[in-house]
Amino acid sequence: MTVSEEIIRVAARGDGVTADGRYVAHAAPGDILDPMGGLIHGPHHATPPCQHFPLCGGCQLQHLDEESLRTFIADRVSHALATQQVDIGEIMPVHLSPPSTRRRVAVRSAWAGKQLQLGFSTEKSHRIIDLRQCDVMAPQLFALLKPLRELLAPRLNRARQVQIKLAIVDQGIDVLIENWIANDLDTHEALSEFAKANGLARVSLDEGYGPVPFWEPEPVTVTLGGVAVAYPPYGFLQATPDGETTLIAAVHHVVGAKNIIADLFAGLGTFALSFDARRKIYAGEADREAIAGLKAAAGRAGRSVFAEHRDLFRRPLSNEELNKFEAVILDPPRAGAKEQVAQLAASKVPDIAYVSCNPASFARDAKTLVSAGYGLQRIWPVGQFRWSTHIELVGHFSRSA
Repeated sequence: MTVSEEIIRVAARGDGVTADGRYVAHAAPGDILDPMGGLIHGPHHATPPCQHFPLCGGCQLQHLDEESLRTFIADRVSHALATQQVDIGEIMPVHLSPPSTRRRVAVRSAWAGKQLQLGFSTEKSHRIIDLRQCDVMAPQLFALLKPLRELLAPRLNRARQVQIKLAIVDQGIDVLIENWIANDLDTHEALSEFAKANGLARVSLDEGYGPVPFWEPEPVTVTLGGVAVAYPPYGFLQATPDGETTLIAAVHHVVGAKNIIADLFAGLGTFALSFDARRKIYAGEADREAIAGLKAAAGRAGRSVFAEHRDLFRRPLSNEELNKFEAVILDPPRAGAKEQVAQLAASKVPDIAYVSCNPASFARDAKTLVSAGYGLQRIWPVGQFRWSTHIELVGHFSRSA
């Protein structure tokens, strides 16, 4: 055996990589390529727990043990920053969400003969894997797939595919069915009975013009920071409760005792509402429904949150506006926050907590901040999407006085 035959790391999309640069699907660090082209499993190769792996596109890394998963997550962050020549003060221990804790998922439908399938797409394909097991989603969400098949199978046109989006909320499970038209009395009655029988919090339908609630016995909410916030159909939530707790703890570490804080891309208020009423929070968000829900909830709870509907891509806070704050929290979508970061780079804000779901866009924005005099003090890597190549993180940037 030569050293080049050993898998030494896992690449960004989940393939194992040898020392001489060969990519090997479903290989773990320490695995060995034998002379016949097969794979001899090493000490870090785990037995995948799910019968659908590796066909199901929901997971790419079930063949890795816990140590390799954590290393993969940390390496994704450090490699992205290295490509932008950004130094990191410290990488904190990786937080990895446990199995069966995902509280927000979307599945698709497909027909296989006379059988309606519900599940995730395979990698780089439109083929649907009919889920008979899922070790990532919360059990109550997985349990709903069987009754959903029974509801839809006799009523769904075979030429039509639907997407079903599920989320756990305060009142139970929120269900959004997209691309399904329930336009007859029998279907309406069946849908109502389905919602009652399964104790659903809400059922909404989207026929192509936006979600319309069909069944909602009481207003649907999610509790953030002890405050119940109105939850729009399949609104954004952190993927797991423990992941949310970890991200909030990291943000609080960055903000410390500072009292005047900006929460940019605030969403429903995951971070804004995590602070007590003594802090003064500005919350900016482009989603009109989300920011309205945050504003109303903060008002009812007596929190000092000024919520503004604002598109931070088209109209970022200027450096003059930012200079009013003692700390800024930034939680943009996958594309990052190029326009807002440019203004932050020109500001005097002492501390920035940058929450990211994309190491590449985070690294690009980090380079802008570091070039302007900020230092990247530490990073908290978070693996909410267990066994997936999708990771999140919080970065702490500080400017010397």
